[in-house]
Amino acid sequence: MPLIQSNGTTINVEVEGPAGAPVLMLSNSLGTDLHMWDPQVKPLTEHFRLVRYDRRGHGKSAVPEGPYNMEMLGRDVLGVLNALKIEKINWCGLSMGGMVGMWLGANAPQRVERLILSNTSAYMAAKEVWNGRIKTVREKGLTSIAAGTMERWFTAPFREREPKAVAWINGMFLATDPEGYIGCGEAVRDMDHRELLANIKAPTLIIAGRHDAGTTVADAEYIKSRVPDSNLTVLDAAHIANVELAKDYTGTMLKFLL
Repeated sequence: MPLIQSNGTTINVEVEGPAGAPVLMLSNSLGTDLHMWDPQVKPLTEHFRLVRYDRRGHGKSAVPEGPYNMEMLGRDVLGVLNALKIEKINWCGLSMGGMVGMWLGANAPQRVERLILSNTSAYMAAKEVWNGRIKTVREKGLTSIAAGTMERWFTAPFREREPKAVAWINGMFLATDPEGYIGCGEAVRDMDHRELLANIKAPTLIIAGRHDAGTTVADAEYIKSRVPDSNLTVLDAAHIANVELAKDYTGTMLKFLL
């Protein structure tokens, strides 16, 4: 797992799969690390050179002082690609990873072959919700919001049926550095990609969760209406759809990418 100096910080990166294969880069949600994608690794590395990374403030990457913003997070990715000497990628980003993907698709179109924007939004209207969440984490830590986060991230039937999977993601969430969570949370709160969407030229698949209350089907439909070459698939999941419906999610990815 290389540590790469990128855009003034240190980013933890994992590269797997055949050296000559097309590159697919995965970007996870706020409050998780690159292992969020573990259910997808085996099937994806049959076809792709897989690049996963911990964004700044998460996992084994550095936690520079905030605030962060989407351009900064996008330039972190470009620095990683340059260090790895990768010219062009396919991208799949979930939640915050989708937000970074929108920035890349609009601002570095020559680097993006195909784009998957999953369980994400171009704009967060509920600023007060984010302000409250950030304030709570600053005062009481991530433990104070973990239970509510898992309830938003997974449907009740999945939480009852797969408690080990939920505990695994919850452990990842609690291991996140609070300052990293806050810095990235501020980037999500302040993001406004609505004007960028028309500049995305790559073929784009948008994935939404039917039961996702945070980044809704309506949010996905808004993105689809403004990205020129895009399609939308709705899965019967909540927010962390790649874990809740791992097989269907991976199949949806591969059908689009191949």
